[in-house]
Amino acid sequence: VNHHGEDLTGFADYNAIQLNDTHPVLAIPELMRILLDEHHLGWEEAWEVVTKTFAYTNHTVLAEALETWEISIFDRLFPRITEIVREIDRRFRMEMAERGLEQGTIDYMAPISGDKVRMAWIACYASYSINGVAALHTEIIKRETLGEWHAIWPERFNNKTNGVTPRRWLRQCNPRLSALLDEVTGSDTWVKDLSVLAEHTDSVDESVYDRLAEIKHANKVDFAAWIAQREGIEIDPEAIFDVQIKRLHEYKRQLLNAIYILDLYFRMKQDPSLQVPKRVFIFGAKAAPGYIRAKGVIKLINAIADLVNNDPVVSKTIKVVFVHNYNVSPAEHIIPAADVSEQISMAGKEASGTSNMKFMMNGALTLGTLDGANVEILEAVGDDNAYIFGATEDELPALRESYDPVWHYENVPGLKRVLDAFTDGTLDDNGSGWFADLRRSLLEASYEPADVYYVLGDFASYRETKDAMAADYADARAWQRKAWVNITRSGRFSSDRTISDYAREVWKIDPEPIA
Repeated sequence: VNHHGEDLTGFADYNAIQLNDTHPVLAIPELMRILLDEHHLGWEEAWEVVTKTFAYTNHTVLAEALETWEISIFDRLFPRITEIVREIDRRFRMEMAERGLEQGTIDYMAPISGDKVRMAWIACYASYSINGVAALHTEIIKRETLGEWHAIWPERFNNKTNGVTPRRWLRQCNPRLSALLDEVTGSDTWVKDLSVLAEHTDSVDESVYDRLAEIKHANKVDFAAWIAQREGIEIDPEAIFDVQIKRLHEYKRQLLNAIYILDLYFRMKQDPSLQVPKRVFIFGAKAAPGYIRAKGVIKLINAIADLVNNDPVVSKTIKVVFVHNYNVSPAEHIIPAADVSEQISMAGKEASGTSNMKFMMNGALTLGTLDGANVEILEAVGDDNAYIFGATEDELPALRESYDPVWHYENVPGLKRVLDAFTDGTLDDNGSGWFADLRRSLLEASYEPADVYYVLGDFASYRETKDAMAADYADARAWQRKAWVNITRSGRFSSDRTISDYAREVWKIDPEPIA
């Protein structure tokens, strides 16, 4: 009971407010305000409640992506919150000094740095649980991104691999496949327990693979009609639909995919007899408003699309489509029709990814690096049912020590021709200079650390793997078997499993049956 006579029994028990990234972190000082000003607790009592209430989910390995705000904005919008944040900062600095941390480390970890409020650091300080969203991601944040916090409070850290809901990303968006799964399993229980599909990975007869092929083809026909109406581009449902849909960021390496397409175009022009499987390369992405280089990549992909799609010969075999105004609604059209799921981030940079899970559930095969949840997808499906390429997160530090992208430019067949096309007039950038900037970012160490995301270093491996994957598509029965393995082993990537893990291991709550 506080000095106002209010019964506060239970306030210090563990509660659960899950901070999904740093966007809701203002809830921490706001709860402090409520407890201090409205319930009249002392600071220590209030802080005990707060530190037994919040749990923080981190969604990035990029320290530079952690959210910060100008403190002047706090001062103007909510001065009482500013007072509380300043006091959190003061007490944090005192506590860390008492722990014997060096001043430089304290300054780095402090909630306020100069005129910036660092939301992730407030979350790390106040939360009783800190988790990443894929096994590899969690190890990286423990070691690097949040390494200083892990050194002090290792018991707070845990992993909760992301999941996606099969209600939307299979049942709703792919009714044909959904109906087949009802038939194979004998019920619709898989919709609420996706793991039951694994019981049928190896127990179906060949007719299921035929049905799977028919379903995918029908979905591709529907998608081709949607693209013709929405984008004005005619695409062939018999082609391989190779898809990369995700936020446009350099570490996700849409640029690597674009370089491959341009290289394939030049290979086909150089040797008209080259046997190339029919393919449609599909992109969907948005860039942050101020992210000029990302916008340059979008412009590059569209310039390559103009070149390829307007070539009277090459366009009979390959097409490039950039879906405009991409969001989850177009994704519901794209994902059921995809054959190939591009998950090609530089290893160690993607926290998890969720499009990889949505594609997997719908029978697309993963072409990717060992990054984020790709690692766990590979564990689930096995080496024979995914296509993995490129340097691993463990290998990259040693490779980086002697990495020279110019050597790759000069020695990897095709790369020089592609990168020169950025600036020799082959592609039209309307004089913007954006393509020249992209080329410099890959080759010129004086410009910045050259090729930060190892695009040229991984290109040869990517091209070899992607060519092999396209060749494998010709064996339709083998491809459908791989697709079926992906579908039926996607259970661990259901959001139901993710939420169950949070409930059991973080929130400490038990399920209650619904009457």
